[in-house]
Amino acid sequence: MAAPLQLTFVMSARSLTDLPPTSAEIAFVGRSNVGKSSLVNSLANRRQLARVSNTPGRTQSLNLFSLREGGTIVDLPGYGYAAVPTREKATWAPMIERYLLQREGLRALLVLVDGEIGPTPLDLQMLDWVRANAITTLVVATKADKVKPSRLAGRKQQVAAASRLHEGDITWVSAAKGTGIDALRDRVRTLLG
Repeated sequence: MAAPLQLTFVMSARSLTDLPPTSAEIAFVGRSNVGKSSLVNSLANRRQLARVSNTPGRTQSLNLFSLREGGTIVDLPGYGYAAVPTREKATWAPMIERYLLQREGLRALLVLVDGEIGPTPLDLQMLDWVRANAITTLVVATKADKVKPSRLAGRKQQVAAASRLHEGDITWVSAAKGTGIDALRDRVRTLLG
């Protein structure tokens, strides 16, 4: 079993320029209710490290966490539906784009897709954008526990095909059940090492 990531919340920032420098960083992005904050909590084995809500759109800034072993993790605002004013939401895409294109030390972007429903058009648009901008990307399928075991093999094929990846290129996790969390912890440590 991989030890939990020793994460500490550092700050929430509204701009890339507000973030402190880092030697190595990974970021999480995905739809507003894909489970980014739940995954951060699961990787650290802490319930309240990152704020989790049933209301899409609670993550509204660049939330920075430091890893005791070195490096940082950023939880980005979600895309898609969010229960926030349109004017507020309109600031997120430029903030995320600036972060992804200009953040020194960014080693990889973890694009989270809902394993139960598969990648949405917005997920596919994000994957196309990161490929076009040559950003190192890892696709993580969340909510693996929501897929019936009898359908999991087929679902993995569907998600991989829709994402234009091989099945082995997608990490399947469940923050609720702990499925795949150890493997993802190891992957995060490798990316930040």
